[in-house]
Amino acid sequence: MTLPPSDTPLPDAAPAPASALDRLRAAAQATDDAAAFAALLDLKEQERAGAAPLALQLGQPRQAAQWAAEPLTRAAAWLRLGEAAQASQTLSALPDSARVAALRARAAWQLGEQDAATLAEHARALARQEGDVPALVVAVTLLAETQLFGTQPPQALTALHTLAEGLKVAELTGQSADAHLLAVLAHVQRRVGSAAKAGRTAHRALERSLPRSPARVLALLALGRPAEAQAEALAGQLGEVWWREFSAEELGKSL
Repeated sequence: MTLPPSDTPLPDAAPAPASALDRLRAAAQATDDAAAFAALLDLKEQERAGAAPLALQLGQPRQAAQWAAEPLTRAAAWLRLGEAAQASQTLSALPDSARVAALRARAAWQLGEQDAATLAEHARALARQEGDVPALVVAVTLLAETQLFGTQPPQALTALHTLAEGLKVAELTGQSADAHLLAVLAHVQRRVGSAAKAGRTAHRALERSLPRSPARVLALLALGRPAEAQAEALAGQLGEVWWREFSAEELGKSL
């Protein structure tokens, strides 16, 4: 057998096929649902922990809860499912921080605990101290929900001011307003009598929301599209606690 001269280029090796996790990341980035769900099915066991946040993003919280090694992702997945007791247990040993506090507050709200609003205020204070914009947005969104649905009479104007902080922070940091915050804002605006403004806000929330997410469900309810909201909630494995207070019957006809 004759070897080629040393200066003769060897043929390029065939590129290694992309892993299922790499394909999942690419599909999620491209918002290609079909490719993303195909990649989810192909994941090897050792890839699943890394895929858990993406499974949650894709509206598959049960898989995320089963796969996540990181406790905040696992707790967030349990909350999507409406399994607040499981989320609380996951968070119980973690040191206090803005993100942990925000998830604890959401768990308390789902469980109907009386101190949910106080916990949301605590999460907001920590987020301000830590400069954690995502945690602040989560905290003020939840706090507004407690002000709208956890008091008698509802404190809709207070909720409006609470959400304004999240909008202002997004503006100051050059970020787009959060879809979930906008969806809750649309409901609040309708409550205070700004139906036209609420409709515009709900459309913005819908455009920015991910499929099968709480934001998508609440935006559709705000637009008077309950059948579509129900379909999204079922596809996203959402616990009823995310949307039952925002029922289309309560909020009236389509905006």
